[in-house]
Amino acid sequence: MSRGQTISFSFPPFAGWVKRIILTCTGIYLFQIIAPLFSRDAVGLMREWLALIPVDVMHGKVWQLVTYSLLHASFGHVFFNMLTLWFIGAYLELDWGPRRFIECYTFCVVGAALVTIAIAYTHFLGMDPGSETIGASGGIFGLLMAFGILYADQEMYLFPLPFRIKAKYLVGIWVVVAIVAVFEPSQGGIAVFAHLGGLLFGFLWVKFAPSRGLSYTASEQYFGARNSYYRWKRRRAAKKFEVYMRDHDRKVSFDEHGNYIPPDDNEKTNGGSKSGWVN
Repeated sequence: MSRGQTISFSFPPFAGWVKRIILTCTGIYLFQIIAPLFSRDAVGLMREWLALIPVDVMHGKVWQLVTYSLLHASFGHVFFNMLTLWFIGAYLELDWGPRRFIECYTFCVVGAALVTIAIAYTHFLGMDPGSETIGASGGIFGLLMAFGILYADQEMYLFPLPFRIKAKYLVGIWVVVAIVAVFEPSQGGIAVFAHLGGLLFGFLWVKFAPSRGLSYTASEQYFGARNSYYRWKRRRAAKKFEVYMRDHDRKVSFDEHGNYIPPDDNEKTNGGSKSGWVN
């Protein structure tokens, strides 16, 4: 998809991580509907372990930073979240690739959870650390922010209304809605802060995340550090070997990388070329 092209009514691809997330959230919601027919406590127990409850996270249930995004409270909740994820997330995944997309989504989900926990402990507007938060809205708002920044002038249809709006204006509308909802008790109280947290972390991702993604950069740093450690070990072993051979009245030499330097007579027999280990 080229930036500046109008997104039409045609459905985006239903594949990759977008498909996995939608199927998982939908499957869990269906389980929430069916489970009470067999066990009255099943849904309550699931929400106790998977919903984001700040006080529980602070006592070790750190998986809730992610799992809360898989639960939804109603059909409308899961339907509009998954619909937005499909229409926005599919285009971002096509543009970024699966790895970078899921990193961004997870980053926003966790970031929204951290903002929610921080606000809960300030007791702002009566917020309670024991309150639960569920829904993928934090991650989706983060994707909306990323889309609005990267495709600011991209025109898209505002489903289900048949008119076009630029992405930056759409994101602006959602920012205003999220801020207003904070002060509207009927909108779920603390859960609304996940929307603002998602918007914030979506902005941070676009502005500061490495262009190749966090995992690629982390792996590069890991292998770079590992190779530096091995080079240090080789130089250290080379120095020890030099000392050992000197104590036995023999001289051996290594370069600054720990590679063995053959003696001059070996260079002559080898036609003047040096042999050694490859760094």
